[in-house]
Amino acid sequence: MMSFKHFVFASAGILFSLAPAAAQTPAQRVVVEQLGSSQRQEGSVRVQANVSFFVAGATGDSEEAQKSREKAQRTVYQMAARECDLLREVLAKDCRMESINSNVGRQFGQQQQEGYMVTGSMTFQITLK
Repeated sequence: MMSFKHFVFASAGILFSLAPAAAQTPAQRVVVEQLGSSQRQEGSVRVQANVSFFVAGATGDSEEAQKSREKAQRTVYQMAARECDLLREVLAKDCRMESINSNVGRQFGQQQQEGYMVTGSMTFQITLK
C-alpha cells in the first residue's frame, strides 16, 4: 500500500465560469499528509486543498456587488463538493469533508481592476485505495 509523509500537488489550469464577471484562472494547491499515529487509521490521510482566484466586478453595497460575492463563495463551495469525487477517482476509496473556509476580499484601486480576491481552503479525510 502507498505511504505518504507529505505530498504536495500544484495545479493551475482550472477554469470557472463566473459570467458576467471576468475571472482569472485560479491557482490551486493540494496537500496530502499522514495523520499523527494517535488519530489515524491505517491507510488514512488528511488532504488539504487551497484555491485562490480573482473575480472582476462591482464592489460595495450594490445588489450587483452582493451577487458577485455570493457567486465567488458558491464557486469555492462547488469545488469542495466535487473534491471528494476527484480524490476517489485518483487515490481514495473513501472520503469525507472535515472543514471548508471561504474568504472574499474587496480589491480596488487606480491600477488594479475592481473586484474580489477569493481564497478558499478545504480539508478532507481519505482512506487510500
